[in-house]
Amino acid sequence: MICNEWREQFDAYVDDASAERGPDEFASLEEHLRSCPSCAAEALNRVQLKRATRAAAARYVPSPTFRLRIEKSIKPKRKLLWTAAWIPGLAGAIAAVLLVTVSALIWTRHVAHEEAVAQLLDMHIATLASPNPVDVVSTDRHTVKPWFQGKLPFTFNLPEFEYSPYKLLGGKLVYVHHSPAAQLLFELRKHDLSVFITQENQGAAFSGMGQSDMREKGFTVESWNQDGLRYVIVSDAGPTEVRALGDLLKSAARQ
Repeated sequence: MICNEWREQFDAYVDDASAERGPDEFASLEEHLRSCPSCAAEALNRVQLKRATRAAAARYVPSPTFRLRIEKSIKPKRKLLWTAAWIPGLAGAIAAVLLVTVSALIWTRHVAHEEAVAQLLDMHIATLASPNPVDVVSTDRHTVKPWFQGKLPFTFNLPEFEYSPYKLLGGKLVYVHHSPAAQLLFELRKHDLSVFITQENQGAAFSGMGQSDMREKGFTVESWNQDGLRYVIVSDAGPTEVRALGDLLKSAARQ
């Protein structure tokens, strides 16, 4: 079956419409996704689109009562006189409108950050499911770092991992918010860790967040800004192990 025929099933697959199709058909599709990076990327894009649509629908909307109160406060009176009496009411209305606007902006920024984290989680999971998880396969930092030269508009340093519990597996070029970024894959015992590096001004959803760490769907996510770059680590390892890898990367960036 050619890829176009497989892709006709993507919408049903990402909607988990197993009640309408047989389990064997979805099993065949999943087998195809594991062997076809192009179709796997397309399926992942559709999952991200549905997540973004759900997030947009959940954005803050003022209640009808609040909207009615604002409309009444700014509605002109029938016999409006140019006196100082109506100025406090107008000022209150303006303040209320500004409050709603600022709240909406804060909420929008929060939603954008959540969407960015979800995108990196999806990329991390897709990488682990791929038969070829990295483009450059090497445990040598002197091989992995030069591979990105000419592919990224920035450069970065990697620490020496010989005496650490972390094993560098390689890296690949990815795109975060349509901007080129580096994804480095590490191994710690039975855990896999993805390190995403992008320019700080390109990672708009992460910019201004400073040092942050969180738990998201069973994964640890830690991010920070350093020297104009944004670093984000995603892993099923614990916060202590993720933070220790972050400390190694921060020390290397200062060299």
